[in-house]
Amino acid sequence: MVIFAGALLVAAGSPGPSIAALVARVISKGYREVLPFLAAMWIGEGIWLTMAVFGLAFVAQTFHLAFFILKWAGVAYLAWLAWRMWTAPVAIREGEMPRAESSLRLFAAGMAVTLGNPKIMMFYMALLPSLIDLGSITILGWAELLLAMAIVLIAIDLTWVVAALQARRVLRSERAVRIANRISAATMAGAAAAIAAR
Repeated sequence: MVIFAGALLVAAGSPGPSIAALVARVISKGYREVLPFLAAMWIGEGIWLTMAVFGLAFVAQTFHLAFFILKWAGVAYLAWLAWRMWTAPVAIREGEMPRAESSLRLFAAGMAVTLGNPKIMMFYMALLPSLIDLGSITILGWAELLLAMAIVLIAIDLTWVVAALQARRVLRSERAVRIANRISAATMAGAAAAIAAR
């Protein structure tokens, strides 16, 4: 359990496409809009862990086309978000707030990014079996792994959210907002490119 948590901490803690998407989203829109995205990321990782534990690696191979489509749906959504951030207005007139995106759309985006991310897939399908004897895991062991996974991911992702919120608070002038939007857009586009390249 400790080995799994440590390996996950290293793998999930290193910034990848999903962390880049998360940070860019928080900087541009705040933390409330990322909650469905975060929930989907955590559920998606739970799905990969469950598939690995219960020997369903063949499902990933059998439904390769579905995961391929999910991957490219995630790439397209991240690219679209990057374009929206790049072209976002920097001044908000009195009484005018940016429209919130649908929670369902954000959840779907988080799920697509997580299920289509080869880094996450490889961690659970290739690395996990070398860390843990998956054949000896019981339902209780699976639940313990899910709990450890949730604790590690929540701690890492919320740390990134807090860091992004601090950066967002620094951005007060229109020029700073424009620069932040452009950096967020470039980060989001980079995340899309990183997923597409794998």
